[in-house]
Amino acid sequence: MLNRIDLRDSNLTAGELAAALPRADQDVAAALEAVAPTIADVRERGAAALRDAAERFDHVRPAHLRVPAAALQAALDGLDPQVREALELAIAHNRAGHVAQLPVERDTEIIPGGHVIQRWIPVRRVGLYAPGGLAVYPSSVVMNAVAAQVAGVEQIALASPPQAEFDGLPHPTVLAACALLGITEVYAVGGAQAIAMFAYGAEAADDVDRADSLVGGGDGRILCEPVDVVAGPGNVYVAAAKRAVRGAVGIDAEAGPTEIAIIADSGANPEYVAADLLSQAEHDPNAGSVLITDSPALADAVDAALARRLEATRHRERAHTALTGRQSAIVVVRDLEQAIAVADAYAAEHLEIQTVDAAAVARRIHNAGAIFVGPYSPVPLGDYLAGSNHVLPTGGTARFAAGLNVMAYLKPVQLINYDADALAAMTAPLTALAESENLPAHSEAARARQS
Repeated sequence: MLNRIDLRDSNLTAGELAAALPRADQDVAAALEAVAPTIADVRERGAAALRDAAERFDHVRPAHLRVPAAALQAALDGLDPQVREALELAIAHNRAGHVAQLPVERDTEIIPGGHVIQRWIPVRRVGLYAPGGLAVYPSSVVMNAVAAQVAGVEQIALASPPQAEFDGLPHPTVLAACALLGITEVYAVGGAQAIAMFAYGAEAADDVDRADSLVGGGDGRILCEPVDVVAGPGNVYVAAAKRAVRGAVGIDAEAGPTEIAIIADSGANPEYVAADLLSQAEHDPNAGSVLITDSPALADAVDAALARRLEATRHRERAHTALTGRQSAIVVVRDLEQAIAVADAYAAEHLEIQTVDAAAVARRIHNAGAIFVGPYSPVPLGDYLAGSNHVLPTGGTARFAAGLNVMAYLKPVQLINYDADALAAMTAPLTALAESENLPAHSEAARARQS
């Protein structure tokens, strides 16, 4: 079923390996051209442009762009009790996982009387995006919002596409997740237009917008204020919009199609491996599922298990497209050393280790968004309840990027606090450096305090 790439007789460099491995196509540059008019329109016309974009892309014209409080409460009241319990568990686990990420303020005395204090200051306001499309993602609401809340962000706004079947509001489960998290500023806005709204703000366009703004504590003129950071996954147009507004606002990352890689040896259970590859393939026709193994027998067994499981899965057509696409494959390697080299070259969003001594192997990996260790740590655990964050770098960007965490919402700021004696002790070397750079006024700023 899966394409097969045999690297057993090859000796490729890291760059050559990366080029030889399967990867989904994502042309963000082409999408950037497509979203530019929408971004410009939202910047110019505000809420009016948001409604026009919703009608064009989501096939519904929302009466309320800002979701009324009553709709949030109704979604929570109507939430399946088992789903509510699971979401509450996900929130609790993610809160614990993210609290552990918080950095500690540190005061370093450089010389007697001269201190540098490292502070971590949260941004004031963030805009979070929860995608719609082929699936519903209340889990993405949890992942984005909990990290921001733990970081200490004061204002959290969230946007999710309007749904025609829900009277132009986002999916009720997304709204219920917002209510559970205490997020009251929620917008029925999707795609590139949501990113533009967060980056540049949006003026109210009609009496409904003005009334909704007043209820939310605004002055009736502005439907949505600009934010400092935009975060959250989305399709290629959302990724392109993030690239377009970067600089006007901070972004977390440009997310691409989801992907999983699994390093598995001959002792791995082929049913577990097949189930995990399929779990990511059901996300999207462009999702990537990659098995890296030194066992041709395991490769054959996984292929057979995948074919059988595919026939029984709900999203068979979507998953089949993903599994048989160029972005998915079985990579056969000589040994564990080559498997690790392949995994680092691929730099998977999700990397599972199903080998002997999996924990030790996991410690040897340099490039992965998140690493799932052993046969009982499947990727879906991290998607929902592990306590880790599922917003992760895709498309090989795990070589240099990290998954979403509290640091996305924190700014490191240094406080420099020297007393008179400490400055006096530094004036001579400061003067020497300033003169060497032909910046005499720099030294004068220090010497002026010595009289």
